[in-house]
Amino acid sequence: MTEPVLLEFTGTLTPASMDAFARHRAQRLDLGLEILESAPDRFLVAVSGPTELTAAFEMALSLGPADSLIRAIRHHHDDGLPPTTRRSQEG
Repeated sequence: MTEPVLLEFTGTLTPASMDAFARHRAQRLDLGLEILESAPDRFLVAVSGPTELTAAFEMALSLGPADSLIRAIRHHHDDGLPPTTRRSQEG
């Protein structure tokens, strides 16, 4: 296992759906998952596992469950650098 990746998803979220969706995806990808915050506007998780699989997890969650709209994803770093942000594409 690699160091956990801290991912922050923001938008219009349904916390219970985000929790279930994240747990299901992490289990399917065999990743470690810790849900740190689950709110209507912010979902913060620590994901651990191979880089390729944590990237797949991020992609899956960027699409989110049907009742949540992800507007941005931020990677938080432990190296003192500011977090990086990716905007989700809206269709």
